[in-house]
Amino acid sequence: MGKIRNAERTRQNILQAAREEFFDKGYTGTRIESIAKRAGVNKQLIYHYFKGKDELINETINAFVAEQLPTGNLTLPADPVQIAEFRYKVNKDYLKDFLKFSAWEAVDNLPDSLKGEEQRKKVLQSYNEDIKSKQENGLVPKELDPELITLMMSSLTIYPLLYGEVTKMITGLHPDDPEFQEKWMRFLRQISERVFRMEE
Repeated sequence: MGKIRNAERTRQNILQAAREEFFDKGYTGTRIESIAKRAGVNKQLIYHYFKGKDELINETINAFVAEQLPTGNLTLPADPVQIAEFRYKVNKDYLKDFLKFSAWEAVDNLPDSLKGEEQRKKVLQSYNEDIKSKQENGLVPKELDPELITLMMSSLTIYPLLYGEVTKMITGLHPDDPEFQEKWMRFLRQISERVFRMEE
C-alpha cells in the first residue's frame, strides 16, 4: 500500500513540475531534463510514468482543468452584466499561470492533440450555451452572436493579465496593482451595462 501511495505521490510531483515548466516556458521551451530537475527525480523515472513530453502536456492540462480549476466557481452569474467582472476575477485568482501557457501556445502552434483541447473546449462552449440561454430568457439581445460575446469576454478578461507591461504602458498601472483591478472591474461593468442593456 505504501508503495502505491509513494508511486502516486511521485507521479503527482512530476506533473506539478511539468505544469510549472510548461506554463513558464511553453511546450517547445520545456525539456524533460528541466522537469526532472524541478521534480527532484532522474529523467528515466519520468519515462517510467509517462511516454514522453506529448503525454505529459496532455496530462498536465487535463489535470489542471479537471482537478485544479475550481469548477464550482465557473458557474456564470445569472445577470449578464456581471459576467465580465466574474470571468476577470476567476482569471486573476485561478488562471494566471495557465494564461501564460496560452500565450506560449500561440507561438508554439501546437497540434490540438497536445493542448488538452477537449477539456478546454468544454468550458468555453459552456459559456456560449450560457449566453444562448440568457438570450432565450430575454436577458441578452438576440442580435448579438453568443460565440462572439464569449470571444469578447475572453479578450477583455485575459489581455490585461497576460500582457502586464502593455497594460502598464497604457494605464500607468500594473495589472497586479489593486488600483488597476478596481478600475478595470468598474470599466467591465460599465461596458457590460451598455452591451446587455435591453431596450424597453
